Amino acid sequence: MIRKATVADMKQIHRILQIFSAQGTLLPRSLMALYDHVRDFCVYAEDDEVIGCCGLQICWEDMAEIRSLAVKPEHQHKKIGSHLLEFSMEEALKFKIKKLFTLTYVPQFFELHGFAVVDKSELPQKIWADCINCVKFPDCDEIAMLRHI
Repeated sequence: MIRKATVADMKQIHRILQIFSAQGTLLPRSLMALYDHVRDFCVYAEDDEVIGCCGLQICWEDMAEIRSLAVKPEHQHKKIGSHLLEFSMEEALKFKIKKLFTLTYVPQFFELHGFAVVDKSELPQKIWADCINCVKFPDCDEIAMLRHI
């Protein structure tokens, strides 16, 4: 049920992410940005319906970001998000990534998976390139978390 995303999945991923960006628990991403990063995504799908998604964006020689992890509300609490995160962590290991970070509004979920809260200054400056285009820049209120794998 978990597989790499395809171009055909992007509109469904976009709709899922819009649910959570409207609630303020996930930063919005444009459909164009999703197409630009289609190779970063995995999806949990049943038949042709995308139930959840997770992005793994490599951003440094030994570091990647977990981003846009979301599961449709009616399918939450079924460990789908955990499975997507585990899939992404396994993929990171294939690329010899040693550290994963995320910027989140739901730190409790990531703590269950071995992530710890860190000061944003501990992350390399390269990751802040995306922040310039963020609706919350420069007043980011997301929580930075890091996990060594």
